Amino acid sequence: MSMPLRQQLAVGSYIMSKKLKGEKKYPLVLELEPLLQCNLACAGCGKIAHPNEILRKRLSVEECIAAVEECGAPIVSIAGGEPLVHEHMPQIVQALVDRKKFVFLCTNALLLEKKIEQYTPSPYFAWMIHMDGLKERHDESVCREGVFDKAVAAIKVAKERGFRVFTNTTFFNKDDASSIRAVLDYLNDDLKVDSMQISPAYAYEKAPDQEHFLGVDETRKVFREAFAGGARGRWRLNHSPVYLDFLEGKVDFECTPWGIPCYTVFGWQRPCYLMSDAPYAKTYKELIEETDWEKYGRGKHPSCANCMAHCGYEPTAVLRTTGSLKESIRAALGR
Repeated sequence: MSMPLRQQLAVGSYIMSKKLKGEKKYPLVLELEPLLQCNLACAGCGKIAHPNEILRKRLSVEECIAAVEECGAPIVSIAGGEPLVHEHMPQIVQALVDRKKFVFLCTNALLLEKKIEQYTPSPYFAWMIHMDGLKERHDESVCREGVFDKAVAAIKVAKERGFRVFTNTTFFNKDDASSIRAVLDYLNDDLKVDSMQISPAYAYEKAPDQEHFLGVDETRKVFREAFAGGARGRWRLNHSPVYLDFLEGKVDFECTPWGIPCYTVFGWQRPCYLMSDAPYAKTYKELIEETDWEKYGRGKHPSCANCMAHCGYEPTAVLRTTGSLKESIRAALGR
């Protein structure tokens, strides 16, 4: 696991404080979506399938700060839509960094080089750049030619300027063990990004492409093949070993949907940022206390049947890791 030591200590201390207080449901990461508008129209994403009046909506700097303080998560992942379209994004990021939140700014990188002067390197800040494969595969995934090259150029510029750079790669059933290894090798060895996040794609109901999402058995098979021979140990993956075991099918467990709550222009999204079948909550307290969490998860809700995404299962893996000395040591050693 390639999580920086400062971040490991902060998250570990946070979890310990929650356990000492006897709290059962608490967030590890806040998924903050200050807008849903994007400058791409990816076939596997349903976030932009809203009318224009919704896509024009923005959360203010003050609303973003309030949501972060209300839930208290130590890590904030800013997504969307495309966050760099938001005119006040630099102020949002700086306000959260000033509060010593670990901020991951998720972006397709099309605007990164143009906007990078507005941001300052910090141990509390990282660019999280979407890279869904090598050139042909990535451009196919985002439905536009040339995006891969712009993302690669942006990564190099950000690294040269002293920023931490993470990547986020989503895999579909068009991907196989060979292509997974190829993109992770490229990101790890050629671009030398600081950390990589991976996940099987979730079948958004509004996504234009409904044919290429991985099922549970397909997910386990492809990751078992990709990780064969200890391959996963050579990559700087920003995941607990327990979650990687989960992807391979070595272990199975339920998701922890409140582990990564989502705040959007609509409010607090139930039960997680992948679904919106329940009314949005007005407050974080309402989200936690009035959501029927027992309704969700594989075997409980039809929309959860094929989900193995990190947003629900990585929190479970992290909690298992911090609750076990053996797993904590394994995570520290990156095994």
